[in-house]
Amino acid sequence: MAMKVRKAVFPAAGLGTRFLPATKAQPKEMLPLVDKPIIQYGVEEALAAGCDQIIIITGRGKQAIEDHFDVSYELERMLEERGKTELLNIVRDISDMIHVAYVRQKEALGLGHAVLMARELVGNEPFAVLLADDVIDAETPCLKQMMDVFEQTQCSVLAAQMIEGAAISAYGVLKVKPADKRFDGRLYEIEDMVEKPKPADAPSNIAVIGRYILTPAVFETLSQIKAGVGGELQLTDGLRALLKKEKVYGYVFEGKRHDTGDKLGFLKATVEFALKRPDLGEPLRQYLKSLKL
Repeated sequence: MAMKVRKAVFPAAGLGTRFLPATKAQPKEMLPLVDKPIIQYGVEEALAAGCDQIIIITGRGKQAIEDHFDVSYELERMLEERGKTELLNIVRDISDMIHVAYVRQKEALGLGHAVLMARELVGNEPFAVLLADDVIDAETPCLKQMMDVFEQTQCSVLAAQMIEGAAISAYGVLKVKPADKRFDGRLYEIEDMVEKPKPADAPSNIAVIGRYILTPAVFETLSQIKAGVGGELQLTDGLRALLKKEKVYGYVFEGKRHDTGDKLGFLKATVEFALKRPDLGEPLRQYLKSLKL
């Protein structure tokens, strides 16, 4: 029987140091992109792709994430009493959206360690991993595109993006060979991967971004690898070990990725998402024109 992906894991225990002091007392995942927390974009993407179970890996100071997806009786009662039906529906949509399970990561010991923390709740089935920093604007949600690949291959799938020039050194980079002709040439079989290589040493211009569909075999490889730099377990190392056991594919998704974990990327995403809003787009467009930059 073909395996189905039902669970989505969100590592959210990082300290968000690039956004200090804003993240001193609030999770970076709760920073608003226009009027919606960054992590909610990812959760909505997972739901649209067919995942019905969300697992969030949290740490100290992440209570706001749990509160956001929980019911707020006092707020709902106040909005109802004041007849603010539209806002009430928005608030209820958030708490009704999903049932979430939380796992506490006591120390931020790397992305591989965060994924490994979800092992007990995921069990022996394939699962998705979404990094909330990567907000992807796509007609067909990125994870849904990857689900279509997984359903046909039944193998782990990593979302990939073509990166040109020196910027490639900021990513995990794939050594690949062409897969079959399915998916309009966007699918590659991964032979190896290199974490943040020098541009001259990069095996290709195909980089991994923050979306993964993984088979449960990755838990075994993650539990066997040794900690790397800074005592952290790297997901890349676990995936390289997984390559020795089974096929792993890279899929160059259709859509635009915004790196909201970067200050400039966050600002660009805010502007672009606001410009698409029917209530904000035209006034913002006129304002930007008035700046005469």
